[in-house]
Amino acid sequence: MFRIAKTFSRGARLFSSSSIARTTSLHHLTPEETMFKEAVAKFAKDVISPRVREMDEKEMLDKTVLQGLFDNGLMGLEVPSQYGGSEASFMSAILVIEQLAKVDPAVATLCDVHNTVVNTVVRMYGTEAQKEKYLAPLATEKVGSFCLSEAGAGSDAFALQTRATKSGNKWILNGTKMWISNSYEADIFLVFATVDPSLGYKGITCFIVEKDWGVQVAKKEQKLGIRSSSTCVLSFDNVEVPEENVLGEIGKGYKYAIGILNEGRIGIGALMTGLAQGAVDSAIPYTFQRKQFGQFIGDFQGMQFQFAQVQTEIEAARLMTYNAARLKEEGKPFVMEAAMCKLYAAQVAKKAAALAIEWTGGVGFTRDLILEKYYRDVMVGQIYEGTSNVQLQTIAKMLKPKYA
Repeated sequence: MFRIAKTFSRGARLFSSSSIARTTSLHHLTPEETMFKEAVAKFAKDVISPRVREMDEKEMLDKTVLQGLFDNGLMGLEVPSQYGGSEASFMSAILVIEQLAKVDPAVATLCDVHNTVVNTVVRMYGTEAQKEKYLAPLATEKVGSFCLSEAGAGSDAFALQTRATKSGNKWILNGTKMWISNSYEADIFLVFATVDPSLGYKGITCFIVEKDWGVQVAKKEQKLGIRSSSTCVLSFDNVEVPEENVLGEIGKGYKYAIGILNEGRIGIGALMTGLAQGAVDSAIPYTFQRKQFGQFIGDFQGMQFQFAQVQTEIEAARLMTYNAARLKEEGKPFVMEAAMCKLYAAQVAKKAAALAIEWTGGVGFTRDLILEKYYRDVMVGQIYEGTSNVQLQTIAKMLKPKYA
């Protein structure tokens, strides 16, 4: 009879006990990762939670919260210690975003964009001089913003019109950016502009721009959700940028943007997973406090089945996100997995946020509970860092070679 674990001529087994022992679950975390997860959960509960409603109403990030993010090393997660960063793993960043989003997806958005997008681009493509000058303040005191989208360049990001014209040892930027996260608080901007429209996407270049060089916040958007996470229209009117502030190579900006958005989608997967868990955690206790027809509403089988189904889907989204993060850390292909986790986590979060309001009935529909905020916040998950349709397109494109 054929045996899977047959013995070869050298006495080796196909599956050895030592190889099985090395296998770990996706929930296996290093001591550092566990520390970040637990510390951020406490910070979110103690510092962010009491301020969530006020920040949402005022549509403004509380300065105490922002300072706390810096003080706890959460704004320089993967930044090397030599630049003042925490030098943590990518998985640590994903765990931080997830824990923040359980309490306030708006704060999680700021932290996510700053870490997985802005800091990573500077860290990966910046010169040593640029890292010395910008990574340290990004990790310790200054917010960063990623400026790619424009009025006519959303999903088709590389249709951008912002121009960069060479003048001596400087570049002159002219144009307008829209839907730019973190832009109200930011002091450092990564601006994508074309140096030659005739080159198409091969003319797109990334520039490091400081706010006081003339970056203008033309409009602060009033949004449905994640209100305390700023989203603004930015104007660049003859903004002079030193030649040494070209980030990476001229004409390679499109490559940097594509790569970093693939990575950033894992962050959004974590954010949506955290939001979904936060909504469920906030809603279910209420169902064991309110009685109808002589029993707690959470004891009705119809409710219990809904709890079980949505928690199963949240766990699936979490595992998809953790898997994409580990693939990225291991240097393995992860683009399809990143698209999948963002797509699915956004879908699950939308379902969880809606059910949380249904479970709590009339009170869930009011602002007495925080559930209506989760419902408003969740809608952006299907839009930013690549719409759900873009994720589907990416997944389908990568599946085709396997079957066609």
